[in-house]
Amino acid sequence: MARRRGRGRAPEEFSLSFLDVICCGFGAIILLLMITKTAEPQIIEASTINLEGTAADLQQQVFQIRGETKILNRDLNAKQEQLSDYEQRIAILRGQMARVKSRYDSLQVERSRNSAISGQLAVAKQTLTEEMERLLGLRYQSKNRLIGGIPVDSEWIIFVIDTSPSMQEYWDRVLKEVKNTLEIYPSVKGFQVLNGEGQYLYQSDRGKWINDSPSRRREALKRLKTWTPRDTSSIQQGIKVAIDTFGRGDKKISIYVFGDDFTGGSTEALVRYIERSNKTDRRGKQVVRIHAIGFPTDRVNNPDGFANLMRQLSSRNGGAFVGLK
Repeated sequence: MARRRGRGRAPEEFSLSFLDVICCGFGAIILLLMITKTAEPQIIEASTINLEGTAADLQQQVFQIRGETKILNRDLNAKQEQLSDYEQRIAILRGQMARVKSRYDSLQVERSRNSAISGQLAVAKQTLTEEMERLLGLRYQSKNRLIGGIPVDSEWIIFVIDTSPSMQEYWDRVLKEVKNTLEIYPSVKGFQVLNGEGQYLYQSDRGKWINDSPSRRREALKRLKTWTPRDTSSIQQGIKVAIDTFGRGDKKISIYVFGDDFTGGSTEALVRYIERSNKTDRRGKQVVRIHAIGFPTDRVNNPDGFANLMRQLSSRNGGAFVGLK
């Protein structure tokens, strides 16, 4: 009987302890729920405040960007207006340049006409009449004589002839002008013929004078008829060779340059080189005179280049420039 009672009480003690545990668990859960409910509004409120601050910052940045955009648009409009002013000024300057160029072309045409007239006068004065020969006498010398404004007091003559394709079109006229020039000088001590690249008519007489005589003149003119060495119209090399090779001592030398174009680069550089190379004699006069004859410029790239160069060289080296039409 005692053992049975003992077995009946044991379950009652176990049941009371289990209820206590369950109650404590429920109490803990309720406490956690109360804590969670209390903290949640604070977190939400803090998040709301942060988002409002961020939104305010972003809105301020938007306002700032809009302000900067207005400033940039204003600057852009100002630059566009300034660009329009520049374009208008450029258009005005182009118009002025066109008028100046047109006037310059007119002056060049007039200058060419004057040069042609001067050339015709020179040719007209290059023949002495019988009356002039009678008055001057048989012993008349060409010393200090001027024909057509060209001094013909030289004793040595050098021809520097542009043999480029454009000059070959006028080759008969070139031969005629060479002949006319030689006739100005009834007798000289020597002559030489080069092309614009510095090549000699006679390679055997390279660096030497050709003795003057009627037969040698005829022979040189005959050889010139078929002389077509390569030439790029640079002309400067031929002039340099003529002065550097023959412009020594006290010889009175005249260089006659025949051409229609100049492709040799800097005009000023060549003019300075010739001034340094053209020595003076004991009396302080330049040894070499430089004359030039300009041929028609219908088929050349730089029609004014040759004329401008030869005017400077002839005026600075005691010579004259004649333009043919």
